[in-house]
Formats: sequence, C-alpha cells, structure tokens
Amino acid sequence: MNTSLLLAAQAQQQQSMMPMLIMMAAIFVIMWLFMIRPQQKKQKEIRAFQNSLQEGTKVVVSGGIYGTVKRIDLAANVIEVEIAKGTVIRVDKNYVFADAASSMQGAQAK
Repeated sequence: MNTSLLLAAQAQQQQSMMPMLIMMAAIFVIMWLFMIRPQQKKQKEIRAFQNSLQEGTKVVVSGGIYGTVKRIDLAANVIEVEIAKGTVIRVDKNYVFADAASSMQGAQAK
C-alpha cells in the first residue's frame, strides 16, 4: 500500500511540474518578443547606419553632441566630426548613433 501511495505522489508531482514549465517557457517567449527582439532590431539599424556613413553626414554622437562627419578612417574605426566651425573631434565609429537631420525632425514633430 505504501508503494502505491508513493507512486501516486510522484505522478502528481510530475503533473504539477508540467504547467510550471509551460508557464516559464511562455514568459521567456513573451520577453523575447517584447524586449530582446526589438533591441536586436534597433542594434541592426544602428550598425547599418554606422556602415553607411559618408563625409558631410550630420550625426549625433553618444554624448548627445551634434556635428558633421569630416573624415572617416576605416582602418582605425575612427570618425572625425566637426562640432563647431574649426572644431573637430575624433570619435570611435561605434559611438555615432543617429542621423542628426532625422533626430531634429523627430524632436520638432513632438
């Protein structure tokens, strides 16, 4: 009799684990859809923008500094950005995030 009770308890425990596993999987899928996937998509857009940079493009660098690309050094992965007349700073290419023209239009629309 003890054996049958033990087997019944184990079967019940396995059945109660299944809904919990399904719930955890559902939570992971929801997190992936609403958090991870959009972030990956945004990173892909930023990389595409960084790879398409050309001289004369108006950009915003990571510190919120607006400027114009003056020179691109692909070997060193550095971009020279003019932030004021005669003032040029060197910025790592990975820290150029946005097109200043589209950023300005977005700010004016609000």
